[in-house]
Amino acid sequence: MSNYGVRSYVDTYTIYELTEQSTVSRIIVCPERGGIVIGCQLNGHELFYLDKATFEHPTANIRGGNPILFPVCGQLENQSYEWDGQTYSMANHGVARTSAWDVVGTSEEDEASITIRLRSNEQTLVSFPFEFELLFTYALKDGKLHTRQQYRNLSTDRTMPFYAGFHPYFAIEDGKSLVYDTDATQYLDYNDNVTKPFEGEFDLEGLVESVTLLGAKQREIAFPVASDVRVRMTYDDIFKYVVLWSVNGKPFICVEPWMAMTGELNRQEELVLLEAGQELRANLTIACES
Repeated sequence: MSNYGVRSYVDTYTIYELTEQSTVSRIIVCPERGGIVIGCQLNGHELFYLDKATFEHPTANIRGGNPILFPVCGQLENQSYEWDGQTYSMANHGVARTSAWDVVGTSEEDEASITIRLRSNEQTLVSFPFEFELLFTYALKDGKLHTRQQYRNLSTDRTMPFYAGFHPYFAIEDGKSLVYDTDATQYLDYNDNVTKPFEGEFDLEGLVESVTLLGAKQREIAFPVASDVRVRMTYDDIFKYVVLWSVNGKPFICVEPWMAMTGELNRQEELVLLEAGQELRANLTIACES
């Protein structure tokens, strides 16, 4: 019997399950609900929080899993931006997380993986007037979840601005005062818009708005989610920032790698600018240490 497996089934939506028997690992993906990973069991530990009611509701913002953020992360001023003299409306975190993705293929050879695709369409072009294609491969191997990303500008004569990211919800057991293994030196506190020194430990309890870690040179962060379970995320250099956020009274924290800070499409200072016909590749890896 193969160490790797991929199967699909219906549970409100069509679900894909990737398994690796040797590490007791399982990844649950729902392409039609924003291409989201809603379950991430690594080495026998379920890492993700999921509010299933928000997942099952066809138009609700999903609280849980790992939503894909594209072409923006965070919010825009008045939920709008200007480009080439025109004003466009854009919902928080962009269009990818609310779009249905297509399944390109699956594999059980040397890993369990699924490749999904989102192309620009009539709905996305209303708020983001660029022809694009996103190809994401979720791969489970050696007890780690790899998210291999391809961002493609399908235009023939137009540069495409964007800044992508992820919004993983990690289930926690022992409170929200955690020590983060990162070389970030400061954070921007959106609760009072003040930049403050970061000394490694941070408590999200009681905060309404997020904070953004600044000054990190190493593209990785690790933190405990239980007394004997630790998450480590590694990501490519294009992800310059990590956002920390939670909701009071809910047993999760969000630790979010972003390519730029919230509101960047208004400022237009750190945009990723993808030339016509070009593509950008990136990777995010989530691992579990115990």
